[in-house]
Amino acid sequence: MKKLTLLLIVLTISLTACKKEKKETTTEVAVEEVAEKFIVKPDSTTTVKWTAYKTTAKKGVGGEFSIKNFEAKEGATVAEALNNLNFSIPISSLITGDEGRDAKIKMFFFGKMLDPEILKGTITYNDSSAVAALTMNGVTKDLPLAVAIKDERHVTMTGTINLADWDALEALASLNQICYELHKGDDGVSKTWEDVALEVSTYLHEE
Repeated sequence: MKKLTLLLIVLTISLTACKKEKKETTTEVAVEEVAEKFIVKPDSTTTVKWTAYKTTAKKGVGGEFSIKNFEAKEGATVAEALNNLNFSIPISSLITGDEGRDAKIKMFFFGKMLDPEILKGTITYNDSSAVAALTMNGVTKDLPLAVAIKDERHVTMTGTINLADWDALEALASLNQICYELHKGDDGVSKTWEDVALEVSTYLHEE
């Protein structure tokens, strides 16, 4: 009797263990990971702003370009999306909030350059920094850009253009001449600075 009872207990335990193992295996669900994407789109989420300077006190004059033709490009990382990114910007889209000033900059600055209609180039990204091979006035030079990333997808790149590097000092002198009185400071000296601060900001889409 004791042997029969022991045999029943062993069978019961074995059956229970099998049922439990079978239940556990049937509840397993395969989870497929979705690859994350970082996409540059030529839309309103990209801005190109600049700040030029006048007077010996270096008073800033800000502006931007309303049309930015950035290549549609994607990558698995921020670096991959931004690396080898082509762009072109029509000079006609320049705005400062003052139509008279806009006309002078287009005519007496960009209008004195070899190519007065467009800025273009390619951005390369490596090791958390970027470089824009910028073509302006018929000259292509590398412009180093500092990179800041907020919330993984908001990317801001900043740099300083030295107009002498693009052989643009004659164009700058032309602008200073037409704006001579407007670029005078309290000391009576008219000055337009050679350096221009640049800020490119973009949101990298998910799809």
